[in-house]
Formats: sequence, structure tokens, C-alpha cells
Amino acid sequence: MVFCYCIAFVNTLAGIRVTVKSHTQVAVIGGGIIGCSILYHLARMGWRDVVLLERRDLTAGSTWHAAASTHRMHGTPNIAKLQSYSNQLYAELEEETGQSCGIHKAGGLYLASSQARMDELRIQSGRAKYLGFDFSLVTPEEIKSLNPLVETKGLFGGMYDPEDGHVDPSGVPLALAKGARLRGATIYRQTEVLETTQTTGGGWNIVTSQGTIKADVIVNAAGLWGREVAALAGVYLPLVPMEHQYVVTDSVQAVAELPHEMPLTRDYDYEFYMRQEGEGLLLGAYEKQGRHWAVDGTPLDFGQELLPEDLERIEPNLMQAMSRIPCMAEAGIRRVINGPMVFSPDGLPMIGPVPGLKNYFVAAAVMAGFSQGGGLGRVLAEWIVEGEPSMDLFSLDVARFGEYATRDYTLAKTADNYSRRFAIHYPFEERKAGRPARTSPIYDQLKHRGAVMGAVYGLERPLWFAPEGVIAEDELSFKRSNWFSHVGRECRALRQGVALMDLSVFGKLEVSGSDSEKFLNRVFAGKLPRAPGSMAICPMLNRHGGIIGDYTINRIDDEQFYLIGASTAEKYHLRWFEEHRNGDRVGIKTVAAENGVFGIAGPRSRELLSRLSNVPVDNSRFPFFTFRDMELGPVPMARVMRVSFTGDLGYEIHFPMAFQKTLFEALLKQGEDLGLSLAGGRALDSLRLEKSYPRWGLELSGDTTPVEAGMMFFVDMDKDFVGKNAVLARKQEKPSSKLVTLTVDAADADALGNEPVLSNGRVVGVTTSGGYGHFVEKSIALAYVEPEFAKPDAMLEIEIIGDLRRAHVQARPLFDPKGLILRS
Repeated sequence: MVFCYCIAFVNTLAGIRVTVKSHTQVAVIGGGIIGCSILYHLARMGWRDVVLLERRDLTAGSTWHAAASTHRMHGTPNIAKLQSYSNQLYAELEEETGQSCGIHKAGGLYLASSQARMDELRIQSGRAKYLGFDFSLVTPEEIKSLNPLVETKGLFGGMYDPEDGHVDPSGVPLALAKGARLRGATIYRQTEVLETTQTTGGGWNIVTSQGTIKADVIVNAAGLWGREVAALAGVYLPLVPMEHQYVVTDSVQAVAELPHEMPLTRDYDYEFYMRQEGEGLLLGAYEKQGRHWAVDGTPLDFGQELLPEDLERIEPNLMQAMSRIPCMAEAGIRRVINGPMVFSPDGLPMIGPVPGLKNYFVAAAVMAGFSQGGGLGRVLAEWIVEGEPSMDLFSLDVARFGEYATRDYTLAKTADNYSRRFAIHYPFEERKAGRPARTSPIYDQLKHRGAVMGAVYGLERPLWFAPEGVIAEDELSFKRSNWFSHVGRECRALRQGVALMDLSVFGKLEVSGSDSEKFLNRVFAGKLPRAPGSMAICPMLNRHGGIIGDYTINRIDDEQFYLIGASTAEKYHLRWFEEHRNGDRVGIKTVAAENGVFGIAGPRSRELLSRLSNVPVDNSRFPFFTFRDMELGPVPMARVMRVSFTGDLGYEIHFPMAFQKTLFEALLKQGEDLGLSLAGGRALDSLRLEKSYPRWGLELSGDTTPVEAGMMFFVDMDKDFVGKNAVLARKQEKPSSKLVTLTVDAADADALGNEPVLSNGRVVGVTTSGGYGHFVEKSIALAYVEPEFAKPDAMLEIEIIGDLRRAHVQARPLFDPKGLILRS
């Protein structure tokens, strides 16, 4: 086996051309860290008939010139878990294959040169507790002990992770490739992909420079050429390379005299990262004025090459680094590395099945290739072999971007993200780059009335309204900010009177056809509404029972349904529906852009609705959780639903977007003497916390089932649906956690989500979201905790920005616990 491996390796190096085989289960395109990891994990899962197609040699592109640091810290918990797995994998690879990965487990120091940065590290340290990571907060004195080269003047402290380090950027891919080969996988170097064509059976014909191969599944892991390979299949990916520079110094005496290898040291306030390279230093920076490269396409003849150095661009970063690491000033620069890396609009990888194509996967824009490469290879292999990954990966899903992610949008967002890679990432921050991408007809009117806007799936929507004389802009903070009191005013105005919200960001689908009911019954776990005009909440589950969608379904007639869900998951859910169509005669159409939505809620909302409606809207003729199609003021046909995510008496009004402006003006006019107020998305979030309503993407995700989430009331176990067996199994087991509502003895900062929940110093759960309930005047958090700690009145603690805050489990929602108001 080893002899055959060596012969194949030598033949390839010798330039012997080998025609590709005629068929394979999976063809991975691209031989960088990601492609090699995917191939390895496919083989590790038992799929031996898999191939990798590399246009040049392994690691050509972005992999070979990477600084190759590895770290576990990440703001998204599941990504942090994947990064931790990568760390573990590389050590196992060395033992398994005998190929060195060049592992240097030197540890990692994160420095805080500002109070805000120290707060961010405290939050990260708290998150690490429930992830099981051994991060520790360190003082300036402890920093000096860990890395004697650091000038600690001006430091507020830092954080240390003993598992951080760096690896050999060639050694790891070669070890993955060798591990894949030893399990039966095949690698073709010097094999350029020229064409990809879908067959009628759903597979792919791949024409290469070494012949044509038929593959059941394609994985585009082509890195710098990911756009070009996607285009062969008619796919546009919002990606663009950017130049990134780091320098390697000559030998530095202070480094040579260190008793041990210095830990990776990052001072994001001073905008640099640094590690030891032999007896010298490696220093990298993300400068403010980043530069795109190959915007119109990566040259096909580009390989293991670098770009011209441009030290002037990172000179400010170098100067700051010298003030923090003084010995850097004595060092001569031995080498400058300026290489391209691929970025997505939000700076995160894009992975998963491409919507609209069968058996076509992508793994692109993995900027932190060595930290994430092992983990991403594993979950993508799971997706291919088992039909879905073992954890929720929506934040990385290629389907998360809509049509708004154009070339101009991608350029604006990538430039902004690159320049702010080291910036503090505050909660509720809404970056302005690439906006507005989509606006509604009343966008200017809302802005004129003081709306501070955010963007959801490219569409601008109001977050809160600044009164006259107040600057309509967020102040960024980990604590309660300038909008806190104004959101409170909006909440109280709604609870005590009536408020109007623009909810047009909701996702909206029309489902019709003779098999529509059969189809919806299979893909949704809930009981469908029975009679025309009725509604139902229906969770949608994956095969593991995880909640991948949460829809309100309206029955129009026997064959037509109207669905409302999360707009951010529009393409994600449409892909899921297509995968589970099973030949059913059903049509699925998105009407998110065509239909606008207003929400009116509060004790006077019925009176406001009655002034515009042409039909009676009293409680007996328009009861809770029903809908009516009606003429509404200037709108000839509006669909009005008796439901509100505020938990109050309220309505959702769906209408053709062409009537948004005139309906908005009519509602304002008719509501003037009722004290009608405008409210934004942050008020809605506060109000839903008072009602203990879970939100998809926070409390509800692919990692949580209806059992833990307390949603079994909405699940129909008397029918067959996707995920039923997993739910049955989870019901029979003792659930590991339960969703609870907590009131928190907070000071000037509320829970945000992903904070550890503790009992007597032991982590027993994690928050999913939090905020302040302005009407009930309580700080509130929703959290998953171990069942024995979910009892009403149980006393727990939540770590908020490093401080332990008492938290009390609530038996019922804080507002309208019996649901009398919303049904009145």
C-alpha cells in the first residue's frame, strides 16, 4: 500500500500524465487546505471512490503562502467548535500518516489596549466556558511573563489560550492528501477543469485537461478560482480576492534569547498579529485601505506566485507594532509576503449545496483556512455522505445571500470587512458599506421621521425612531446604548395604545397545487390549518429533528397556502423544499419583494383597523389566529392576520408593495387621534422577550429540537414528517437542556446571547438572546439550561461582560401570562 502510494507520488512529480478515471462518487475541485480536507474526510467516512482535481500542484493558490496560524476563538460558537476540531485533527494526522504538519502549539495572547477591547475579551472568555475551552483572562504582568517582548504600558489586560499555535502551510495539506490516499482516494495534479455539465440523472460530466470524468457529486473548493469554476456551471458566487501582506524579519536577539517559543500575540487595537518565525518574527496586518485583486477574474496562469510588495500600505501597522513589541524596531525585514485571499461579503466562508443545482457543493472564501480547514472539511463531508451536517451551519451556508449580493455590493462589503477585521465587533452594529441595497417605497418617509435603519437580507428596515432633536444614529457599546430609552418609549406606546411597524422584511411564500397539502404535511412537523382562513405555527425539521425553519402557515383553500417565515433563510428553505419535493405536483413561489407587511399592535389596534376595513373586525367575527382578505383603505385587497409577535392584541397586514406608501399615509391619518406611534425592530425584540417568544436563528436552530425548545405543542406526532424518528428518539431520552425565561439582576448591560449560565460556579446552560423588557421593567434572557435547573424560581447566574449576575427562572411569560390580551 505504501509502495503504491510512493510510486503514484513520484510519477506525478515526474510530470507523467495520467488520464482521469471514467467515474467517481465525488470530484473535489481544488487542492488547497480545504479541498484536501474534504477529500480526506470523505475517505475517512468510507467513501473511497472519490477524487481530487488540482490544476497545478497541491497548495498552489492561497494555501502555500498562508501564515497558517490556528486559533479557537470565534464570535460564532459553532465556528469556534470547528476551529477546535481542526487543532485536534492536525495532531492526529501526524500520527496517522507520518507526514509532519509542522505543529507549533505556542499558545495565543490577545491584548487589550482599550477598555472596550477588554470588555470584548471578557465576553469571549465567558463564551469559552460553556464551549469547554480553557481561555483565561490575564493581567499586564501575566502578559509580560507569557511574552517578555511585549511592552505592557497602556494595556488593560488580555486573554490567553494555551491551544493556539501555527502549522506548516504545506505540511497539513500534504498530510490530509496522504491520509485520503491511504484510504483509497485518488488525486490528479496538473489536471485543469475545463467544463462542468449536469447530466439528466443529476450527476456531472467534468471535462478536464486529462480527459472526462463523470461524478455523482461535485465540490467546488477551487479557492482563488472558485468564481471561475462556479461560472462553468452557470453559478455566480459573491466572492473577490484581496491582497494581504505579512513580513518576516531577520534574526532578532531578543527572540533568540527567549526560553520558549513566544505565543502568537495579537493586538487588534494596534492592528497587528505576530508570531515567532525561527529566531525572527512574522508580523501581519489588515490595513485600513485594503486592495482588491483580480476583480474581474483570477488569471488562469496564476499559481504559486506572490504579488508585488507594498509596505507603504501597512506602514502605520508596522509602526504601531513596534511600539507594542519594541525589539521589532531593531529587526531587518528578510521577506515580504503579499498574496491574495478570497473574501465573501460578510467575511465568513460559503459552504454547502448550491441552490438550483443538484449535487453541486461549494466550499469557498475560507479566509482562516488552517483554523477552519479541518472542521469545514468534516462537516462538508457529512453533508455529502449523510445528507446534512452534524451541526447548524446557516451562518456559513452559501444560500444565505440573495440577489442583492451583486458585484458592487460584494466589493463594498469586502473592502469594509477587510479594513475592520481587527475592529471591535459590537452587538447591534449595522455597517453602512453596500447599503442601501434594497429599499421599500416608504424608506425616505421613515428616515424623515427619525428612523435609524438596519438591513435584513439586503432590505432596509427601521430599528428605532429618534425623536426630533436626537441624532438618528447608533452609539456602539456592549452596554445599554443611546437608543435604550427611545426603544422603551416605543414599547410603552404600543402596550398602552397602538403602534405601527414596518415588517416587510418577513419572508413570504405561496404554495399551491394538487399535492400542496401532502407536500407541506411531509416537510413541516406541525398540524396544518384545516379550514380556509385559519392559521397554524409549523416548525420545519431536519433529519436530526433540529428546527431549520419556523413558519406561520395560512390556508387559502384546498390547494393554496400562504407561508410567512424568515427572509434571511429564503434561498436556504427553497433549496430544502426542492430537495424534498419527491415528484409532488406543487408550485412554490417567493413573494417577499412583491408583498409588504405592516404590523399594528396594542389595545387600540382593533379600532385603528376598523377605520380602514370594509368588513367587521370584532373578536367574534375575526378571532385570534385567523386571517381575512379585505379591502383596506386604499388597498383593494389586503390579507390581514390576527396575530402579532409582540404578544399583544395586534394584526399583520400583507399587501401589494405598490400600495405601501398610500396605506402608510392612511394608517397615520386614521391613527392620529388614537396616539399612533411608530416602532422599530428593537422594540419588537423587547416585546417578544416579555412574552417569552423564541426566535428562529436564536432559540430555534438546527441544533435544537422541539423537545428542548418546548414546542411539542406545535408538533403533530400522528403524521409522518421529516425528522419524526429523531424527535421520537429525543422524547424517549432525557433531554440535555430545556428552554427557560430568566429575569436578570442586571446593571447597565443585559444578556445578548451566548453567555454562560452557572449554578454554584458550574456551567449549566447558555443564553440564546436577551434584552430589557421596557413595559415589565425587567432585564430578560432566554436560555437553554440543564433540566434540573429549569424549575420555576430556580436561582442561577449569568456572566455578563465578566460579571456574574443573579438570574431567576420564570414559570410564565412576564407579559399577559395567560394569553388573555392577545385573544381579546
